[in-house]
Amino acid sequence: MVDVLGGRLLVTRGGAWVEAEAALQNKVVALYFAAARCAFSRDFTPLLCDFYAELVEQARPPAPLAVVLVSADRSAQEMQDFMNQLPGSWLALPFQDPYQRELRTRYRVTVTPRLVVLTPGGELITDKGRTQVRARGRACFQSWLEAADVFQNFCG
Repeated sequence: MVDVLGGRLLVTRGGAWVEAEAALQNKVVALYFAAARCAFSRDFTPLLCDFYAELVEQARPPAPLAVVLVSADRSAQEMQDFMNQLPGSWLALPFQDPYQRELRTRYRVTVTPRLVVLTPGGELITDKGRTQVRARGRACFQSWLEAADVFQNFCG
């Protein structure tokens, strides 16, 4: 995550600050570009929450997956209201962090929602995470892990 979120502070649903590197270490990271006001985000978010719950909250051992919200909300309150609907372990870039724009540009995000999946090292696995979750459910996570392992073995 050093290349993507290294040195950044993320915020929890409760408002606490956490260091991205520590919180995301050894995890596949899904950057979730979404907004509370977006009908498509409101439609996909419950599916993503269920996907996450099955893989992380209900599984033993939990899958090495972290979701980071990159909000497109219009206000800090709108973002907080949206975060209150999400699993408590999800993190977010702070509201109005200028780095959100850089991430949108880097991953060519022009509409929400968009789920961009990265290896623990920050390499792109897929920018079509939303489509994969809808089509394959939690089975797509295995292919993400395999891709992450390929990157690790190739680069390491």
